[in-house]
Amino acid sequence: MHVVPGLKVLYFGTPVVLISSRNEDGSANLAPMSSAWWLGRHAMLGMGTASRTVENLLRERECVLNLPSAAMAQAVDRIAMTTGNPAMSPTKERQGYRYEPDKFALGGLTEQASELVAPPRVAQCPVQLECRVIASHPFGDPVASRTVAIQVEVLRAHVAEELVIPGTGYVDPVGWDPLIMKFCEYFGGGANVHPSRLAEGWAMPHGLPVAAGSGR
Repeated sequence: MHVVPGLKVLYFGTPVVLISSRNEDGSANLAPMSSAWWLGRHAMLGMGTASRTVENLLRERECVLNLPSAAMAQAVDRIAMTTGNPAMSPTKERQGYRYEPDKFALGGLTEQASELVAPPRVAQCPVQLECRVIASHPFGDPVASRTVAIQVEVLRAHVAEELVIPGTGYVDPVGWDPLIMKFCEYFGGGANVHPSRLAEGWAMPHGLPVAAGSGR
């Protein structure tokens, strides 16, 4: 039997992405997001227009999509409720976000120079995609949601050697365990891997059992 619960969130499960971009002063910004999908050599990214990342992408036209493994959940969670924009929106203030100018340091992550774009890669991420912005499109309700879909082209993909099937250009789907966001909760290998600050900020019902050995 099906029910009609009036779902408030349609967030059934997508990979977490750490987007690195360049601020106007040349410093690096880093933001976790999980509204992303790929087709061919292009990706579509969905984000709020008030974010520093969107400002940077539309101005600089470059970014790196860093894909963390499930083992990186703690690092991602440390920066989940932060923003690189000191002019924080009232909505983010109510949710408990705080301004953080150096999210690499806060997450315990290392900047790694990119080869084709200015923003740095995240050294700890097993997959790093250097990208350029192709287009942006208003998305959803222009008044209520204030979101944008940004299309990027992947210029170069860096993958940890142990994840590449030997002698091919393919990632081993068994060896690659991406960090997945399902309804604001962190998952890897089918299990909840870390408590989520984001779920608290977005007032999601959570408190799920965390997989043994996940570092809770």
